[in-house]
Amino acid sequence: MDAIYARQSVDKADSLSIQGQIDLCRQQAGDDCKIYQDKGFSGKNTNRPSFQKMMEDVEGGLIRKIIVYRLDRFSRSIADFGRLWEILKAHQVEFVSMNETFDTATPMGRAMLNIIMVFAQLERETTAERVRDNYYQRAKLGSWPGGPPPYGFAIGKLPGTDGMLVPTLLPDDHAPVVERIFRSYDRSESTLGSVARELNADGIPAPRRVTWDNVSLSRILHSPLYVMADEDIYLYYQGKGLNFANRLEEFDGLHAGMIVGKRDRSAGKYQDLRDQHFSLANHYGLLPSELWLRCQYKLDRNRQLGGAGRGKHTWLTGLLKCAKCGYSVKVNRDKDKYYLVCSGRSNLGLCDASIRVDLRALEHSVEQELEQLLAQCPEVERDTGEDRETAQALAEIDRKIEHLMSALAEGSELTMSYINRTIEKLEQQRTRLLEKEDRLHRYPKQLPGRLRFGPLDFEQKKLVAAQFIREIQMSGETAEVIWNI
Repeated sequence: MDAIYARQSVDKADSLSIQGQIDLCRQQAGDDCKIYQDKGFSGKNTNRPSFQKMMEDVEGGLIRKIIVYRLDRFSRSIADFGRLWEILKAHQVEFVSMNETFDTATPMGRAMLNIIMVFAQLERETTAERVRDNYYQRAKLGSWPGGPPPYGFAIGKLPGTDGMLVPTLLPDDHAPVVERIFRSYDRSESTLGSVARELNADGIPAPRRVTWDNVSLSRILHSPLYVMADEDIYLYYQGKGLNFANRLEEFDGLHAGMIVGKRDRSAGKYQDLRDQHFSLANHYGLLPSELWLRCQYKLDRNRQLGGAGRGKHTWLTGLLKCAKCGYSVKVNRDKDKYYLVCSGRSNLGLCDASIRVDLRALEHSVEQELEQLLAQCPEVERDTGEDRETAQALAEIDRKIEHLMSALAEGSELTMSYINRTIEKLEQQRTRLLEKEDRLHRYPKQLPGRLRFGPLDFEQKKLVAAQFIREIQMSGETAEVIWNI
């Protein structure tokens, strides 16, 4: 079926009426066609009732050709037309404009279409660039750049702006929950998981979902939108290589901060902040910098490296996976008994797998296999080098010190005082890491030049197991070891 579409926003003496448009289009379509007409609607967007009905019929396969008197009767927006043409093309619908002699069934019509699509793409990219520039500029000036407000805040207007729309953030009813999250995580025994369980037990809903988890908590804990940013916050982010829109002297210990900028999706969201921009916000922070920084240091220490190194009940932690759903298998302890539980079942309710493997028997079996593998390895030097986590932590500290040393060259006397103090703290952290590394790699006495698995301590066994084993798939009473060799 062919369709005729006609539109007229207002009656004008020099404009063709809707009936006149239809009569001209009938010369192409004939009498056997369906008429769609919108009177009193602008062509600046597609929010027109008959137009929407026509596009529904297109997607329903009822229309094979659309005929209009002039292209702007269909759409005044090149970007809209480009999007609509993709729909028409997907449903093999031809398009004809009488005034421009525009017919997609002809080579010239298709050439015209390609030109229009180029301009549509240019308009989309230009619009996106304007939106990004506006977003960054608003953030640089301290205003909320746009989008839903973060948890614990509502969008308000900055006082004293004479009615101008200068969005800022004001604490809402969730602000006390934010403070509770930081103070709970600051406890030495707390983890992201334990804080989430406390909030869920008290029936406190998470942002945009019912329950809290590690991810939702991590987003809040990492955000500078909640901290009263002072000189220590400046130096913390200076050590991470951020670019600053404000001088150190402007960090007054009252206003919060914002981080904006393009980011490589493959990079660590919270660890790799290079090329990001930090701006002081117009709104006040909720938390003192001392509390916020303690949580950052704890998060930095506890960051996960490929799932390895976690757990205290078995050196196989991080390698155990449910064969049915693929989620990690965790170890629960009840007095002297250990139980293996699929996290997809216990945390998310996505799996019904029951794992009945004896943990100690599994460890014994895997240990025997590793002993045989190590016996076949060539002799190695006693010095095994740095483990991955410690090496990365040391590199991170060195990078922070390098950034701070660069900052010394352009700093004031006040800046130099804070930078020197921070460098001293980093050097102390570096010393502790080197001591830890020395303990990890001080192997017990073994046969000359030959590494044995049994005499290794708990942390060393984790490292060796992670090198040889990709994962251990568990189902019922069976466990299959997937080796890296």
